[in-house]
Amino acid sequence: MRTEICDQLGIEYAIFAFTHCRDVVAAVSKAGGLGVLGAVGFTPDQLETELNWIDENIGGKPYGVDIVMPATSAGVDGADAESLYAQIQAMIPDAHRRFVDELMIKFDIPELPEGEQAGGVLGWAEGVARAHVDISFGHPIKLIANALGSPPKDIIDRAHAEGVKVAALAGKAQHAQRHVNNGVDIVIAQGSEAGGHTGEIGTMVLVPEIVDAVPGTPVLAAGGIGTGRQIAAGMALGAQGAWLGSLWLATTESSSSPEHLERYLEATSSDTVRSKCYTGKPARQLRSVWTDAWSDPEGPGPLGMPLQNILTAEANARIARSHRKDLQFIPVGQIVGQMNSVRPVRDVMFDLVNEYIEAVERLSAGLQG
Repeated sequence: MRTEICDQLGIEYAIFAFTHCRDVVAAVSKAGGLGVLGAVGFTPDQLETELNWIDENIGGKPYGVDIVMPATSAGVDGADAESLYAQIQAMIPDAHRRFVDELMIKFDIPELPEGEQAGGVLGWAEGVARAHVDISFGHPIKLIANALGSPPKDIIDRAHAEGVKVAALAGKAQHAQRHVNNGVDIVIAQGSEAGGHTGEIGTMVLVPEIVDAVPGTPVLAAGGIGTGRQIAAGMALGAQGAWLGSLWLATTESSSSPEHLERYLEATSSDTVRSKCYTGKPARQLRSVWTDAWSDPEGPGPLGMPLQNILTAEANARIARSHRKDLQFIPVGQIVGQMNSVRPVRDVMFDLVNEYIEAVERLSAGLQG
C-alpha cells in the first residue's frame, strides 16, 4: 500500500486517520499510517496540551493537524475569542433563540447546574483557527489540513517554509483545482458518504473527477471508506491513499461516549442525514429527533456557521448532560453500518492492510492467463 505520498510523509501505509482523539492519532501513526488531530473543538491552550501529549507518546512517528477555516463565516471577523463570542451573540435573531427554548421545553431537558456554562465551538472562526495554526507549527507536524476550502495563502506559504505539506478537502472538481492553484499539496476528495461536513457528490464519482482535474497532485479518497477493499477501490480510481474518519470512532482508543458508541454499533448505513443543525453547514450525522426538529419547514431553519453552534451551545450541553442519545449530535459517515464492534486501532489497521492486499491480489489474478 505504498505510494509516492508515503515517501513524502515518512509513513508505511497510505492510510490517513482524521480524529479528535489524541490516542487514536498516536496509535494510527505507530501502526504505520498518519494520524491527523482535528483541532476545531479545542481552545488554543487545550490544543497545546493535546499536541504535547502526542509528541511524548507517538514515538517520533509523523502526524498532522486538521483545522477548520471556512471561506465564509457569516460575516464574523473578531480577533479574539471574547470579541468573537460577543459579536456572534449579537447576530443571533430572537426568533431562533425562542425556537431553541421551546425545543428544550418540548423535550424536557434539564437546565445546566448553576455556574456551568457552554460557550460553543469558536474554532470555525478565522481568528481562533489562526491561533490553532500558530500552536500547530510549534510542534513537529508533517501535515496541516483544512476541512473547509483552501487555507489562506499566508498559511500555505508558512507551512511550506516549515517543510509541512498542506492538504484541503474538496467536494467538487472545481474545488480541487482552486486548491491546487492556491498552492495546496494534497487534495482530499471527500464524497457525500463521509461523516461531518460533506458535499453532495458520491465518492465513486468524485474521486476520478478530481484525479483528472488535478493531474500530478496527490489525491486521497474519502467518504464511506472503512475496509481494505474500499481503499483498493479508491486507489483503482487514481487516488494515492485513503482518508478515514468515522471508522476510528468505534475503536478502543477512541474518546467516544458510551451513548455514542451504542448508537454507532446499532446504526445502519441508512440512518444518517446531512443537516446544518449543529454547525450551520451541511454535516452528515445520525438522524435524531433534533435533526428532525430543525428540518421542520414550520421552524426558522438553521443559521450559518458559526452562529448556529453558538445558538445551540447551551442546548447541546444540556442534551449531553441528560444522556439523551436520541437528541445528541453524533457525526458519522454511512460506513457506520459496518462499525459493529469495538476493536484496538492496531487490529483495525492490520485488517485494512490485509483486506487491501487480498483485493489487489484477487484483481491481479483476473489478469493472468
